[in-house]
Amino acid sequence: MSDDRSKRGFRPLADPAAGILDPVLRKRAGITIELVQAWEEVVGPALGAQSRPLKFLWPRRAHEDDPFQPATLVVACQGFTAMRIQHETGEIISRVNAFLGFAAVGRIKIEQKPVEQPVAKRRTLPPVDAATADKISRSVEPIEDDSLREALQRLGQSIHAEKMKR
Repeated sequence: MSDDRSKRGFRPLADPAAGILDPVLRKRAGITIELVQAWEEVVGPALGAQSRPLKFLWPRRAHEDDPFQPATLVVACQGFTAMRIQHETGEIISRVNAFLGFAAVGRIKIEQKPVEQPVAKRRTLPPVDAATADKISRSVEPIEDDSLREALQRLGQSIHAEKMKR
């Protein structure tokens, strides 16, 4: 591999996860991971944060010669977002089809269910002795930006706690 990432030894977690999940999503839900990941960009930030695509429901074909019929896109959302999606169905269908590159979706079915949003958890800082805390505070004191200074102070405490574990 001549990729820069392979030289450093780091690869985004999304790379191997997408390779594993994409075939599973295609087989079980008929949906690609690219659509799930780009959902907020496709439908816009207001709807994208409050909904997510679940699956494509493709019509059964009795014969191989039957003409192509577009799928139904099942979208999960809650409350008022369902009304907004219903109101903007035509626009959403055209955006999804443009993203996929062909007229894959003909209609949208809304499932009202909770849409999990990742919640960032704040970890508690490991305890440090007064001398170490003072040393860390003095080293970040010249930094003018308050949030950056606090973040670096937390980082220093975490690094010190890791060293103490060893």
